[in-house]
Amino acid sequence: MKISHNWLQEYIDTELKPSQLGEILTNTGLEVESIEKFENIKGGLEGVVVGEILTINSHPDADRLRITTVNVGVENPLQIVCGANNIEVGQKVLVATIGCTIYPNTGDPIRIKSSKIGGVQSEGMICDYNELGIGNSHEGILVLETKNVVGARAASVFDIHSDFVYEIGLTPNRSDAMSHVGVARDLKAYLNFHKNSGLKLNLQLAKKNYSEGKKSIEIKIDEKQSCPRYSGAVISNIKVSSSPKWLQNKLKSVGLKPINNIVDITNFVMLETGNPLHAFDLNTLDNKIVVRGAKENEEIITLDGQTRKLKQDQLVICNAAEPLCIAGIFGGLNSGVKFETTGIFLEAAYFDSSSIRKTSKSHNLSTDSSFRFERGVDSNNVTAARDRAIDLIIEITGGELVELVDIQNQVIEPCKINFSFNNCRKICGASISDSDIIRILEELEIKVSIQNDNAILEIPTYRVDVTREADVIEEVLRIYGFNLVPIPEKLNSSIILGQRINSDKVYTELASLLTASGFYEIMNNSLSSSGYYNKIDSSQFNNKNHVTILNPLSNELDILRQTLIIGGLQTIEHNQNRQCSSLKLYEFGKVYLKQENGYQENQKLAIFISGEMLEKNWNNSTCPSNFYHLKGIIDKILEKIGVPLNYTHEKAVLDLLDDGISIHVNKKCLVNLGWIKNSISSTFGVKNLVFYAEFDWQTLMSIRVSEKTTFQPIPKTQFVRRDFSLLLDKSVKFEQLKSLAFKTEKSLLRNVGLFDVYEGKNLDADKKSYALSFTFQDNEKTLQDKQIDEIMNKIRLNFEKETGATLR
Repeated sequence: MKISHNWLQEYIDTELKPSQLGEILTNTGLEVESIEKFENIKGGLEGVVVGEILTINSHPDADRLRITTVNVGVENPLQIVCGANNIEVGQKVLVATIGCTIYPNTGDPIRIKSSKIGGVQSEGMICDYNELGIGNSHEGILVLETKNVVGARAASVFDIHSDFVYEIGLTPNRSDAMSHVGVARDLKAYLNFHKNSGLKLNLQLAKKNYSEGKKSIEIKIDEKQSCPRYSGAVISNIKVSSSPKWLQNKLKSVGLKPINNIVDITNFVMLETGNPLHAFDLNTLDNKIVVRGAKENEEIITLDGQTRKLKQDQLVICNAAEPLCIAGIFGGLNSGVKFETTGIFLEAAYFDSSSIRKTSKSHNLSTDSSFRFERGVDSNNVTAARDRAIDLIIEITGGELVELVDIQNQVIEPCKINFSFNNCRKICGASISDSDIIRILEELEIKVSIQNDNAILEIPTYRVDVTREADVIEEVLRIYGFNLVPIPEKLNSSIILGQRINSDKVYTELASLLTASGFYEIMNNSLSSSGYYNKIDSSQFNNKNHVTILNPLSNELDILRQTLIIGGLQTIEHNQNRQCSSLKLYEFGKVYLKQENGYQENQKLAIFISGEMLEKNWNNSTCPSNFYHLKGIIDKILEKIGVPLNYTHEKAVLDLLDDGISIHVNKKCLVNLGWIKNSISSTFGVKNLVFYAEFDWQTLMSIRVSEKTTFQPIPKTQFVRRDFSLLLDKSVKFEQLKSLAFKTEKSLLRNVGLFDVYEGKNLDADKKSYALSFTFQDNEKTLQDKQIDEIMNKIRLNFEKETGATLR
């Protein structure tokens, strides 16, 4: 949200610089993201001066160019080559001097420098409207009145309006600060509390209070719950034209484009007070206004020229026959104010925030008006905003007030809250005196009634977000200053002894392990797009299982994610497009499903590997990632969490994977790993093969044996290694051999490794060769060769019996 410094000064008179005010606003919770200088003519015409053409001569090499000498108030006239056909001796013109920059209406800025044009030296530029960004005239150079003084700054000729604009990152709850008056309130409270400034807000906006006049228009409100208050005015004999410069400059400074004086006034009052207004062409009303719910599939052409189909629960403003406006959101094209309009009905209303929000999201239509109504406006400021607009319309357009309307179906009373000074101090963590708390509350226009050691507070109706004692305490702390809360000298904590495994601790352990292994943690949005799932060729996802958002922020964020794969692929694609294609990533996150028996929320751990495994350098050749790199990190994780060695492998159950395995522990699927189908990764623009593993967190936590750290002394003896070279059927897996070896020797066997695999020449097509290593150790005594030979023989016999393996 943009706030003008000059505009703000009209309500609160302070000599503080924009940077100082920006710091104060940030301290009060209105975070200032940037402060930008604004000029109604970009660049402020800096370096552009008034000149007088002294001579004009033909260019020797170009018929359309002329060589001029121009007096710009310095000792020697400037020689300037000019291509305009309307130049004459004696004209007062605008000259961009060497070193300055001008900003044309279209194209890039132009830096003026001494240069040769057609072989003739030119020391500046005689400018037209377009080149200076002033207007769109195509009649040649800009010719000034002869009374202008040679050498005068162009800024003095065109009355340059400059300002500073605060870009405030407003939180959704602060609807009261969506206006200049609202921001001024916070500044006044802060400055008066901290600096005893004695500032008062200048809020005498309307020059007088208007009373209801004759009844010339019938108002009917069918949807009283969605429209608790409807106010307005009939104004005739108006003249619609361009707005005065002061009004245009105010709107331009905060990023709004002036349209005409009526529309500009309604926008001005909205930005000033926070209450949106709307003006209807009186001739389109047929002397009747109906506030009702739309009929199913009823159509309206809005101001942007689009035809929109309405739903039954959406609020519209109608005449006797058809909708004229989507209430609180967007006006209709046919009822809008035009330059031919001579009479208007000015609408100032209070609409239910939830009704406006649903309609706005349904049409994916966000306007300045809906932005405020969705968050809540002050119902008791409706008539004040209306009267302010009436004043300006009468003053600027010469209109005449014919009728006033104010229908109040529901009175919004100030919220009353029981408040404890001790609670406030306890939660704030600061020793704020009762008197200081009362001062802050009163500066925030909160009425305080003391009762014993507590108080009853009456909250102004423009603070729709303050409904609890905790909200009030936050208000106190905002003005008191978060940065003034002292850091405690000690920290108290309650220690709970329990047998349950700490999920956060396991997360920290695994995150540390993965990070130490060269992985980066990513955190993607839990909100996703249903469109992504329609692109994926997978039976795993069904539109019926989507957890849809009732009021999505956009079409790109309309469901909760069913998988972590999509976010990971988007991250890989983002990095890949920035020349970072070798990636090792992990993400802890939840996935969501809608089932017949309700909603499911499951925690997952996803791991992604893509590109090169090692960074290329003089000592490393190309090393593309492969499945076994992923399997290696999975084994590390299994070892870290204490998974027993008797886990089993099966084919991966994720049909998002082209191939892979699933690891089962106690007949529960713990993790699926493999490589993502190329058809899926290419959909997201990923070029390299992506290896993926997905842990089910609930299963992982259920098999975690213990969080206790165990200690084993370093063995005093040496280990013994023996090798086997085996000829096997291709169907035999290494895990079968490993499991069989440990079943054969449980006490002395420490490890079984596979260090060579051979298939091909000199072997049958259905055979392969494995070279296995076996490590033995007794922690108490040195092993004898005879003892090892007996164990190796038993292992060999079991291999032959169970798998048909033979020694080579």
